[in-house]
Amino acid sequence: MASDRRKFLKQLGSTIVLTSAGLTSLAAQEEHERRILQAQKRVMPNDKIRIATIGMGIMGFNDTRAALSVPGVELAACCDLYTGRLTRAKELYGNDLFTTRNFHEILDRKDIDAVVIATSDNWHSRIAEAAMRKGKAVYSEKPMVHLLSEGLNEIKVQQETKMVFQVGSQRVSSLAFAKAKELYQAGAIGKLNSIQASFNRQSALGAWQYTIPLDASPQTVDWDTFQAPEGTKLPYDSNRFFRWRNYREYGTGVAGDLFVHLISGIHFITNSKGPDKIYSVGDLVYWKDGRNVPDVMNAIIHYPDSPEHPAFQVSLQVNFISGEGEVGYTRFVGSEGVIDISDDTGFTIHKNKMPVAPGYGGWDSFDTYPKAMQQAIADDYNKKYSDADKQTPKSETTTYHQPEGSDSSHDHFVNFFDSMRTGKPVVEDAIFGFRAAAPALACNESYFQNKVIHWDPVNMKLV
Repeated sequence: MASDRRKFLKQLGSTIVLTSAGLTSLAAQEEHERRILQAQKRVMPNDKIRIATIGMGIMGFNDTRAALSVPGVELAACCDLYTGRLTRAKELYGNDLFTTRNFHEILDRKDIDAVVIATSDNWHSRIAEAAMRKGKAVYSEKPMVHLLSEGLNEIKVQQETKMVFQVGSQRVSSLAFAKAKELYQAGAIGKLNSIQASFNRQSALGAWQYTIPLDASPQTVDWDTFQAPEGTKLPYDSNRFFRWRNYREYGTGVAGDLFVHLISGIHFITNSKGPDKIYSVGDLVYWKDGRNVPDVMNAIIHYPDSPEHPAFQVSLQVNFISGEGEVGYTRFVGSEGVIDISDDTGFTIHKNKMPVAPGYGGWDSFDTYPKAMQQAIADDYNKKYSDADKQTPKSETTTYHQPEGSDSSHDHFVNFFDSMRTGKPVVEDAIFGFRAAAPALACNESYFQNKVIHWDPVNMKLV
């Protein structure tokens, strides 16, 4: 029965989805069912994967929960520079859990197979490279790097050690993005020419004014280690530690936190290696709390013609004081339609196609010519174009929702652990991760230097 269904799907492909509004893809359902069966399969003792999370902040706890939702995965240790988070980890995962402030103690343990790196951005590459050299698989939060100069060396370390390495932009494991990619590649919207994408917010927490613990102090926080990678050493500052995303010394601003998600999705769907020109502008409009990165940023990014795709332009926006509330989308605009993705769970395709005949009259210079000439133009037009040529093709709308229960964060970890167990390629390797991070970080470079950044997407370097 399953093989008959696969044969049926192969024969009909995406035609059903393209012509039927509101249809949930059978192919996506089958893939979802495959993942469920795979996740529920019996895990033998020697298939157990023991992980440690380094950086137990918001993403650290969320990544840990997602990782442990995959059968056969155990949490062996946690690391954080604030003692309160280590206490919380023991509350959730047991008093026997090994906790430490020193990530080297985790990397030295032989019983840990993989590490999840969810620290401040300035530690991502340092810990990832050290972990791979110690024989650990690495799941690194995005952006993969804090600085453009770190990317090629991290790729080199992964290639030398051959350790499994995956970046944590989970939308590349989304069934909705996989289906959108399938339809885009099948020509659902014609020839791509532009993309608009945004993440807008209107809340203090959304703007990174996170809650600071009551006992925050140099006694509970390893401040020296936190700022060790930085050239300038500053006195202890709770805001800088617990709200590090607001400071370019430790984070990468709205570009590294949110543009990188948008760019990852764009590259996944188009198979792009990246843009060649990046320009951004921004302002600190509202959240004037000591941060040194913008709370509103816009970027224009140019993708050149390549073997993977035609040339197209991308406009990106993050607005942390947006009156429309928390709204995000990615919109692929082609010559014959638009793929509108509101999140990583579904999308809508609106199809519009011009008639073959260009038309005349209306808002046109036709009525400005002498009457005899107008008649001659009309006669010639009617000889050249048939009635069918003059008709605007009927527009179509298709809505896709991924199967109930599907979760991209869970699926992203499923892909990571499958790579560890079977050796199959990860869905977001170091090269993909750097090619997504680099344009985002280049947006920061453009903003702070007030210039266009030129990038070589093939060789992954500044021009």
